[in-house]
Amino acid sequence: MTVTPYSSGYRMPAEWETHSATQLHWPSNRETWPGERLQKAEEVYLDIIEVLHRYEPVILLIDTAIEINHVQHRLKSRKIDTGKLHLYHIAINDVWARDCGPIFVKNAQGLHTEFAITNWGYNAWGGKYPPYDADNALPAWFAETFGLKKFDAGMILEGGSIDTNGEGVFLTTESVLLNQNRNPHLTKPEIESYLKNYLGAEQIIWLKEGLKGDDTDGHIDDLSRFLNHNTILTMVCEDQKDVNYAALNENLEILKQAKQRNGDPFHILTLPLPLTEIDGLTADGSQYVPASYANFYIANGVVLVPLYDDRYDDVALKILGNHFPERDIAGIPCADLVWGQGSIHCITQQLYGLNID
Repeated sequence: MTVTPYSSGYRMPAEWETHSATQLHWPSNRETWPGERLQKAEEVYLDIIEVLHRYEPVILLIDTAIEINHVQHRLKSRKIDTGKLHLYHIAINDVWARDCGPIFVKNAQGLHTEFAITNWGYNAWGGKYPPYDADNALPAWFAETFGLKKFDAGMILEGGSIDTNGEGVFLTTESVLLNQNRNPHLTKPEIESYLKNYLGAEQIIWLKEGLKGDDTDGHIDDLSRFLNHNTILTMVCEDQKDVNYAALNENLEILKQAKQRNGDPFHILTLPLPLTEIDGLTADGSQYVPASYANFYIANGVVLVPLYDDRYDDVALKILGNHFPERDIAGIPCADLVWGQGSIHCITQQLYGLNID
């Protein structure tokens, strides 16, 4: 019998469970951030780090092509306490820590809680943006650097394509996990089996399509997220002429029909999608960006919320404040970050079980 995390008592924890640290990658890829876009992205990173490092340690990976003194100078310009940051000068390809970083699982069956890393393959969303070899190697680097157990899954999976309530229920999309550019040799039941064996998924709610302009093919963290074990926040679009209206409405109907394992419906909250059409084009030629309030990040003591649109920003902050009253709520303007086709959740990855003192 093959030993898997699930058979060993492990499961993926919910994001709101206590972290050891957050993984971030300093922006450096000039294809993602051409010209002045790189400095604009750096400014958003500084906004995020300035808030986040007050609540939990930050492991900041800096590509070897970047002078580490440059990053240190930028941090000090904001009076950021670098003693709470852990800088590593290693090879990275881009900023998307959520998708290439280690996905942790937790075993709380014994006297002591144990964490392990599940190591999935990463191919930059179907080979869209090579090279990605350095980013693909990061879960193994974390396991070796911090002395953690590692389970090699043998399947392509990005962290932004799944969301869990920490009790075995997962959200995902068919447009990503069933896409032929990921795992063409696997059927839907086989993919479900991988999610069960390596992450402890006992119920999977499959949504359909993602946002226009989302080059990941439709990650769940731009669509719908768990706020607690039985409450799901999902993006909606009120304008029937909007390019995202049909997809978001279909996903909403799926969530309304979904049942908890006890037979009760989930509590579904809706939040209007901000404006996703931009002036000009992104680096890959899209006139749309995946701007979404669902791309928030739950850290220790704080929720980082991306802000994009004056019509709905306060609504997003209020909803998240109501559901995380024990945490501070920090809004971060993210128009310059999402131009690179990702936002706060996309660039962060929660880490567990690390001894970094």
